Order: sequence, then structure tokens, then C-alpha cells
Amino acid sequence: MSKYTRQAIALAYGKHPVPIITAKGDDDLARRMIEEAEKHNVFISEDPQLLALLSRLNVDEEIPQELYTLVAVVLSWVYWLKDMRPGDEQAEP
Repeated sequence: MSKYTRQAIALAYGKHPVPIITAKGDDDLARRMIEEAEKHNVFISEDPQLLALLSRLNVDEEIPQELYTLVAVVLSWVYWLKDMRPGDEQAEP
């Protein structure tokens, strides 16, 4: 049996002034979170170091200031992939 544990953490940003943790899961829950994200074309970043840092936080907790730069790199990548700019998600459809 493998000692490897799959983990997933979901972040939300755009409707909040600071990114927040919206969900966390291990093993089967993590797998289901990833599958659901993929169904909805939510971009997934695989960064074990960032995951380790974010896993210390609780759901509904804002990321601390010392993680802003790390999370900003991921968010800038997501905005670029979606051809968006910060604030676009708040615009009326």
C-alpha cells in the first residue's frame, strides 16, 4: 500500500479582496475535487511546496501576506490562460 496521499486545495479570488481557501481534501475527496474542477474547466496547478504551505490554513481563511507572491504567480498564470485581467470576473456578462 502506498504512503502517498493525494491532496487538493481550492482557492477563490476576485470576489474577495484576498484569496481564500474554499475547500481542502485528502485522498478520495482530493480526487473528487480535482475531477469536479476539470469538469468545470477550472485550472489546476500542481505545486507541492505551495500545497504544503496552504494546507496549514483552514477553509474560509484568507491566505497570509507572506504567501501573496506565490499565489500571485499561480493567479497570473490562470488569468493569462483565460485571457483575462484581474477584475474581469466581476464584470456583468
